[in-house]
Amino acid sequence: MQEKRETFKSRIGFILISAGCAIGLGNVWRFPYITGAYGGGIFVIIYLVFLLIFGLPIMVMELSVGRASQKSVAKSFDVLEPKESKWHLFKWFAMAGNYLLMMFYTTISGWMLAYLFYMIRGDFTGASPSRVEEIFGGLTSDAGASVLWMVVICILGFLVCSLGLRRGVERITKVMMSCLLIIMIALAIRSLTLPNAREGLAFYLTPNLDNFVNNGIWTTVYAAMGQAFFTLSLGMGSMAIFGSYISKERSLLGESISITVLDTFVAITAGLIIFPACFSFGVNPGSGPGLVFLTLPNIFNSMPLGQLWGVFFYIFMVFAALSTVIAVFENIISFAIDLFGCSRKKSVLVNAILVIILSLPCALGFNLWSGFAPMGEGSTILDLEDFIVSNNILPLGSLIYVLFCVSRYGWGWKNFIGEANSGAGAKLPQKTRFYLTWILPVLIFLVFIFGYIEKFS
Repeated sequence: MQEKRETFKSRIGFILISAGCAIGLGNVWRFPYITGAYGGGIFVIIYLVFLLIFGLPIMVMELSVGRASQKSVAKSFDVLEPKESKWHLFKWFAMAGNYLLMMFYTTISGWMLAYLFYMIRGDFTGASPSRVEEIFGGLTSDAGASVLWMVVICILGFLVCSLGLRRGVERITKVMMSCLLIIMIALAIRSLTLPNAREGLAFYLTPNLDNFVNNGIWTTVYAAMGQAFFTLSLGMGSMAIFGSYISKERSLLGESISITVLDTFVAITAGLIIFPACFSFGVNPGSGPGLVFLTLPNIFNSMPLGQLWGVFFYIFMVFAALSTVIAVFENIISFAIDLFGCSRKKSVLVNAILVIILSLPCALGFNLWSGFAPMGEGSTILDLEDFIVSNNILPLGSLIYVLFCVSRYGWGWKNFIGEANSGAGAKLPQKTRFYLTWILPVLIFLVFIFGYIEKFS
């Protein structure tokens, strides 16, 4: 017999957990860098516009499908689709996306946890830049260490989920997200009070027409569109599951705005931490994992009480990573519960073993299997898995959600708008129908096509 479906205890729990799913490591190592590189304040404005016209409506649609069906993506389309239609086949695509995301995200999250441990232990204290590189190289090239930290992350995430939605996922994520926001604000204040912090702030947020024009106006617009799209992790049912746990007391546009504002706050605040510190200590604020694993330890070494601030920073990073891991694990656990009617405990046990096994190729891709370059010289298994999720499953999945909600051959506009606007709060206007039906799908398809062009050109 299937267990009774749990619901969130509080609205703030739903918002923090949904935001925790959207807030990930990309907020810290990608958004600040591309903001500085693509025109500072100009890029932020373009990004916010796309967040409004792009990310928000797709989130409303995903939450609506989840709330109306009261199911995860494993069963939501089965419940809502017209008879004899084939929308339900999408579940296999979406479920694959959740597993694929965790196949590489658990390894990176494991590195974050290892760095927190190293920082507490004092491994970086007084270390030269070359020694910092050695520490990171030692971690990734050691198969045992990579697998160990990945397994620890998986066990932590599934343990939280095993306690249930309210006692585990909601209660613990609320604490983590609250601490994350407090630590971020403290780190930003510290960074902004460093010498030469003003130069970093100017590079980050002052509108820079030269960068905007030199990079190409279309390139900058596409970068903003892509970041607005990918930052919210839409398209594979990661948000729909949380929609299935909430009541109809609040309209979904209002809730989506709250989630998006939190996600944007974290992304922008990450830049307030990173750029003033980089400029203060004359360090290049590069993008990607190198920023977090190579650049920032050197900055903490140069900073008074650097070890303490470093510990705070990596606690923040671990919480950002774990909030996403727990949210996606909850989605994965719900697949088995919805598909097979099994208990939460059984789903946790089976999926914990499955995810650990599936995560091994990525963890081993930097050491034992480093000779395998699936996307050309210098690429890793992580690059392939990230490409499948980011460039394929997220955009195509979002396109399916949009078409399902607006098409009369799917769930249909009337059903969608009725569900989205149920309850108190901001309502999605009826007049957005033309835009959501004819323009938004084209924009999503452009993200998909240009993602390929950017990857392979």
